[in-house]
Amino acid sequence: MGLTASVLAIDAGNSKTDVAVVAADGHVLAAARGGGFRPPSVGVERALNTLAEVVEQAFAKAGVTSAGHVSACLANADLPVEEEQLAAALHARGWGGTVEVRNDTFAVLRAGVAEPRGVAVVCGAGINCVGMRPDGSTARFPALGRISGDWGGGWGLAEEALWWAARAEDGRGDPTALARTLPAHFGLDSMYALIEALHLEHIGHDRRHELTPVLFATAGEGDPVARAIVDRLAEEVVAMATVALTRLDLLDEETPVLLGGSILAARHPQLDDRVRELLAARAPKAVPRVVTARPVLGAALLGLDHQRAPQEAHTRVRAQYEG
Repeated sequence: MGLTASVLAIDAGNSKTDVAVVAADGHVLAAARGGGFRPPSVGVERALNTLAEVVEQAFAKAGVTSAGHVSACLANADLPVEEEQLAAALHARGWGGTVEVRNDTFAVLRAGVAEPRGVAVVCGAGINCVGMRPDGSTARFPALGRISGDWGGGWGLAEEALWWAARAEDGRGDPTALARTLPAHFGLDSMYALIEALHLEHIGHDRRHELTPVLFATAGEGDPVARAIVDRLAEEVVAMATVALTRLDLLDEETPVLLGGSILAARHPQLDDRVRELLAARAPKAVPRVVTARPVLGAALLGLDHQRAPQEAHTRVRAQYEG
């Protein structure tokens, strides 16, 4: 029989996967990194096979063959039914005695708080928000895009910037420097040329996200349309956080509001300032903070929570990621 670790922590996002094998005392025995976890585009089994490569690499480094508990925070686990299905699929892999699957936003939240209490808003490729209390109650959104009422995230911002720039160039909309800066990013001289290149796939669909930093740079130069898009994102972030705080009855208590994901972690001055200004007005007791720790720390802490590990174990695993 092989040795058994306490927790197998998995943080699997759209672009990358981090895995940590954690002992009962909080020591990280081994870690590994691999590609993204995208069941909607490649299917559950293929996505799990990719995940398995990273898990097996971490197990081999740690000299173990399984863990007592699997704490998996996964992208695209947007609904409770999806979490249940993925938990069953992970359990069938035999990586741990028990398995708990959560949306990957929970990893950002748990990484940023000393106890499982608070709200996290993540804005990277997409946008999502979750909240939790120590008694296990949670607040969350489906986060499935426009069909679930979402607006924002890197892909959404790029599409919005393109919409405004196209209309500015042909006269249907207000003038904006985006009509110049967006095509210039790809070495083109007009929005018409960029629209054609995108439509004919001379520029791949997966490169559209490159326009989000261009949007922020244009806003930083004072362009009114670009600034309005950034302000709208701040409104969305605060709306999600305020609703989650209200659902958990935390609006009147001093509560951490964690901001994570590539866009919020970049701390663009206009976005960062506006989020804090709106939070101060709508949720005065909220304590906003940008999370920079790797989310796999949150998955590890959630696993230690499940194992009822002593506080010293939590402190030790946090020190290894934040020290």
